Amino acid sequence: MPTPIVMPQMGESIVEGTIVRWIKKVGDHVDRDEPLFEISTDKVDAEIPSPSEGILVEILASEGDTVSVDSVVGTIQLAGESATPGTPRAEVQPPNDQAPLSAPGTPPVATGGSAAASLEAAGENGRRQRSSPLVRRIAREHNVDVSGIAGSGLGGRVTKRDILAFLDADSTARKNDEPGPVRQGDERVEIQPLSAMRKKIAEHMVLSKRTSAHVHTVFHVDFSTVERLKQAKKSEYARLGVTLSYMAFIAMAVIDALRRYPIVNATLDGDSIVYKQDVHLGIAVALETGLIVPVIRNAGEKNLLGLSRAITDSAARARAKQLTPDDVHGGTFTITNPGQLGAQFGMPIINQPQAAILGVGTVEKRPVVVDDGLAIRTMAYLTLGFDHRLIDGAVADQFMADVKTNIEQFDQNQV
Repeated sequence: MPTPIVMPQMGESIVEGTIVRWIKKVGDHVDRDEPLFEISTDKVDAEIPSPSEGILVEILASEGDTVSVDSVVGTIQLAGESATPGTPRAEVQPPNDQAPLSAPGTPPVATGGSAAASLEAAGENGRRQRSSPLVRRIAREHNVDVSGIAGSGLGGRVTKRDILAFLDADSTARKNDEPGPVRQGDERVEIQPLSAMRKKIAEHMVLSKRTSAHVHTVFHVDFSTVERLKQAKKSEYARLGVTLSYMAFIAMAVIDALRRYPIVNATLDGDSIVYKQDVHLGIAVALETGLIVPVIRNAGEKNLLGLSRAITDSAARARAKQLTPDDVHGGTFTITNPGQLGAQFGMPIINQPQAAILGVGTVEKRPVVVDDGLAIRTMAYLTLGFDHRLIDGAVADQFMADVKTNIEQFDQNQV
């Protein structure tokens, strides 16, 4: 029997997902568990594996469509197998400011008039040009024949972006007798929609700034001892398949300080303070499409080797889009590392509902004063962003002083 491909539920609170791209196209052979399409939710981006082996014979939801959990988005069947009629289509959720989108292959709804009839006229190749009601409405308003537009969507589907680009190019061509760039006022611009991940990041950042009373404190920390230990042990760790990084040392120092200052590991819930008994450490990972924060569960129970493994593994799975919602949920404290690209320090935004976040600046050799003389030391700025509703400045500085001491006097027996 043909196998339906459904939008998976990527966590208890997830009710829909946006299809970012189809990795396979209709007619492709796929193996069971081979990546089939990529989705974006308000928690993670992920590649969804094929539920069975066979031929991808039908795609019911296009790239960019937001689809309800458990909706059928496509069909796989074995070669020579006949399709089963009546397969329910994906329930596509349109953007708030747009008309509902039709699923690929859905016959257009007649709206009357010769212009409407021409919008779905067959193209030169004899196929009806597919488009959504929104696209057809825009075409009607501008007296445009959709069949004359090259579609960039799945199966040649004409998207909103396609028709707007066509109208912009046509308008410019009429003015200048040749195609030109999109213009806004006197400036040449390129307009692209926000990705699903970018939208969620924007929402979360604005929410955090509105929620927490952000304050930052910056400490200059000597990493010379950590640098010596790192160089002495990196070959031993490499033989175990682990990269020994500054981040692992910083994580150890932070975990130890959180034990002494539990308010920094707490959250504010209405008029109550919720003290977390365990440290679930979020380590921010930069992706091409944005930032994601995998969480290392029970980080306080791990030694330096265990933390190094966990940091390496979570970053690799984040970049491979193999994280689950549980991997990015429930963090109690976050570390972000703008210094990996050379930033001296930053003023990070708190990852709600946490109370604090640590920003790590670039680790580099600098001239510093030691015993009234100049010396070269491996240094970095560490910035703590904290919620002043919950954490006083004195407590934040005491916490950071402990982190600084833990790093500068790192116990070699912990390596």
